[in-house]
Amino acid sequence: MSSSSPTLLPDVDLRPGSPPILRADAAGDTAGWAAEHRDALRAVVAEHGSLLVRGLGLRDPDTTAAVFRRLATGLMPDREPFAPRRTYEDGVYSSSKWPPNQQMCMHHELSYALEFPGLMLYACLDAPDQGGATAVADAPAVLDALPASLTARFEREGWLLTRTYNDEIGASLAEAFGTEDRAAVEHYCRAQAIEFAWQSDGSLRTRQRRSAVVHHPVTGRRCWFNQIAFLNEWTMDPEVREYLVDVYGSDGLPFNTRYGNGDPVDEDVVLIINEVYGAHTAREPWRSGDLLLVDNIRTAHSREPFEGPREVLAALGDPVRLTDCAPTIEVRAA
Repeated sequence: MSSSSPTLLPDVDLRPGSPPILRADAAGDTAGWAAEHRDALRAVVAEHGSLLVRGLGLRDPDTTAAVFRRLATGLMPDREPFAPRRTYEDGVYSSSKWPPNQQMCMHHELSYALEFPGLMLYACLDAPDQGGATAVADAPAVLDALPASLTARFEREGWLLTRTYNDEIGASLAEAFGTEDRAAVEHYCRAQAIEFAWQSDGSLRTRQRRSAVVHHPVTGRRCWFNQIAFLNEWTMDPEVREYLVDVYGSDGLPFNTRYGNGDPVDEDVVLIINEVYGAHTAREPWRSGDLLLVDNIRTAHSREPFEGPREVLAALGDPVRLTDCAPTIEVRAA
């Protein structure tokens, strides 16, 4: 740990209902400050699951990218996104394009992939007029609070993500896989243990079974780690869901989740999961220039509805493989 830790850690504000907050003074050299305090910042994230750093004055993508790279142990590309992002440079993206008036429910980034970020990094360049917080929730606490019978089934069976890729809604093939070449997409799917089937209209349907509960690779703590509620049809706005089912059919939704054996997840189950997340949510409104670090395995995150412009940059750091997290089900790539 760096020598800055003894003076930095006591300055962290730990308030109920809010992520830990540190008020920093970078004195104009933001990237240098990040490099100097890297170990101390990461120590806070390791202890508490997240950290909001206020006072860095992040205003532009170049400076933000430099800070991200000094804090993370490598940045990874965003693959299989469920919504488009703007790419600022390699490994640095906009937040997912999601309707401002709709809640982006709690989830763990890329929890449906075989490799996912251990650390999420966010920077608010332009705070919205109202709302729009990136809230967080402790995954072990959420797991403990969920009904034991529910978590036991998901531990036993895992969860299933179904997706349909087309050119009309959601992420396109190029956005999700980095290519439109069918052979390349098929190669990726086989390597990532994703079942796939091309449809007569040219769209692609996929299924991937993953572990709903994992063990943190450092602490060994059991974490509720998935997107079962967020990517489920019952979390959609009712009018949007009705329209999509009418146009594409129940099997052609851009994304949906099921139990690992293929059974549908009932609306009341999604409601329970989201209610538990709500009871464990910590939030702090963004201010322009803020930096947020999130342990992506220990801590879920969301994006709340907002009004006005909002520019938040994101990076996926510290790649971790599912096999390093003692998953409760076995997943094998072809």
